[in-house]
Parts: sequence; structure tokens; C-alpha cells
Amino acid sequence: MAGQAHFSVRMDRQLHDKFQSAAAYEGRSMSGQILHLVNQYLKQFEQEHGPIEPLERKR
Repeated sequence: MAGQAHFSVRMDRQLHDKFQSAAAYEGRSMSGQILHLVNQYLKQFEQEHGPIEPLERKR
């Protein structure tokens, strides 16, 4: 999985179930919906604040 990173988030069961339903309504998996929302947020953030330079990764 070179070039990909893993992110995990904990949430209560009710939030999980609601999010799963909303993602399915949009025709996405939960992971796909999270990626969609993150991309939307970053696009808006960069429009307001300018381009984001990724942080250097520590090895």
C-alpha cells in the first residue's frame, strides 16, 4: 500500500449506524463517504486559506 495511509476513528454505535445509512443513501461506503467529505473540506479550506503544504513524514 505504498502511497496510502490508514486512519481509524472511534464513534458510538448510534453515530456509526446513522453515518452508515447516510453513506449508503449517497451510494458510497463509509470509507468512501469519509474521503468525499475530507476532500470537500480541504477544497474549501484551501479556497479560504491558500494551498496546504503537506507536513514532512517522520520515519
